[in-house]
Amino acid sequence: MTEDQRQDDPADDVPPDIAAVDMDVDADAPTLEEALQQIAVLDKKLAEATDKMLRALAETENTRRRLERERQDTAKFAVSNFAREMLTVSDNLRRALNAVPAGESEKNEQIKTIYTGVEATERDLLRVFEKNNIKKIDPLNQKFDPNLHEVIFEIPSDRNPGTVLQVVEPGYMIHDRLLRPARVGVAKSNDAPPEGSKIDQQV
Repeated sequence: MTEDQRQDDPADDVPPDIAAVDMDVDADAPTLEEALQQIAVLDKKLAEATDKMLRALAETENTRRRLERERQDTAKFAVSNFAREMLTVSDNLRRALNAVPAGESEKNEQIKTIYTGVEATERDLLRVFEKNNIKKIDPLNQKFDPNLHEVIFEIPSDRNPGTVLQVVEPGYMIHDRLLRPARVGVAKSNDAPPEGSKIDQQV
């Protein structure tokens, strides 16, 4: 090989140290099978991390929703105990009105004034109840519902068994929750009460 040919050979232009580095890289590089195994391991770890993250997000969302429901329930039913106490006041106002004989308020001016005042008070109280989503349950002539009514006695009747024939005390709901069941007397299927029954004979 002539001097000119040696100068034109590109292999002679590569420094020896760079050539050695290239040889080392090639020697340490993983095989295709090893690379695929490493990718599979990384994919598995990524899937596990993603799953944990999604579970944590779902748990956080569930906790947020539960706390929001509890907050709403607290706002809705915070007055439940107070409202339950006020039901007695409503009952007593109605008893006072029912105690006045029919037509008596028209004959006596003083009784009429008292009756009108008690009636206005009851009306205002019921308006306050309605404003706070407290609704009255008056199931007269309706079918007995164990979720809303409490049977106090049975009445022999030719009406369908379980029909509410008398309301001793009206019930009340607050939002969608029962505040107090209506206390009722219902129609009994038998013509006569069973022996030992304590059915109110005045009904």
